[in-house]
Amino acid sequence: MDLENQNRVKGLTEQYGAENVVVVLGAAEAETAGLAAETVTNGDPTFAGSLAGVQLGLRVYHAVEPDFKDAVDPDVFDEQIGMMEMVLDVDAIVAEMNNIRSEFTKY
Repeated sequence: MDLENQNRVKGLTEQYGAENVVVVLGAAEAETAGLAAETVTNGDPTFAGSLAGVQLGLRVYHAVEPDFKDAVDPDVFDEQIGMMEMVLDVDAIVAEMNNIRSEFTKY
């Protein structure tokens, strides 16, 4: 997760409270999604950004996960994400996100 997005997430969390923030990711690979998820839950693992050492514990999902997919309008999902869902390794992404949530999410 780049430094600008880390600043945005940190600022929104400070403004609205961590219990009221949900992060939705769209990375194309499970490992990349996992790093971003770890950043917003346990802190930046590279110690490069504003979330270095900051354990926000935020709820985090990937856009292709069933929990997110079930929460949005099916037509909008198909239009915006449907094609991506067909080419990504959804099972690997779901597994990675579940691992991060089970280990680091507080809310």
